[in-house]
Amino acid sequence: MNSTLIVYLSRTENTKAVAEIIHDAVGGSLVELELKTPYPQNYQAIVAQVQSENESDYLPPLATRIPDIRQYATVFVGFPTWGMQLPPPIKSFLHDHDFRGKTVIPFNTNAGYGVGSSFRQVKSLCKGCNVLQGFSTRGGLERDGIFLAIEGKRREAVRDEVLEWLRKTGVQKSGDRADRVF
Repeated sequence: MNSTLIVYLSRTENTKAVAEIIHDAVGGSLVELELKTPYPQNYQAIVAQVQSENESDYLPPLATRIPDIRQYATVFVGFPTWGMQLPPPIKSFLHDHDFRGKTVIPFNTNAGYGVGSSFRQVKSLCKGCNVLQGFSTRGGLERDGIFLAIEGKRREAVRDEVLEWLRKTGVQKSGDRADRVF
């Protein structure tokens, strides 16, 4: 039984890259969130749809199912910043599961504008759980055609940042898996 779940939403693969780094460090189950009806590929179309979903508090149905979330004590939740908020699919995931008694750890990629209100939203949606300090790093800038930015030397730098964050939050201790693997 894995006690760690790493769930992520990634459009340009930057959040996926961070999720993989976390997975390499702590192990557990790695799951990408997918929607029943995928978002449009066109950037302007997805921006308009997400804005509408946020304004109406719409929670898009997910294709991804976590059959028994009770088996996980720690849940990492990864996402890009969309409209300075938590993406609607992440809101759906947090709404669909009971996180009471769990440790929830958010991580984020963004286009340089930061996390906005997303970490606060995670905390407000995870009633009865322990939300640890989140991690955020700059990813791509899809609006300008810059997609996967966390690769090569940048990925190595982000990996070092993630490992330091995991140590600071107490999730990854010196001598744990990451120190042996890398």
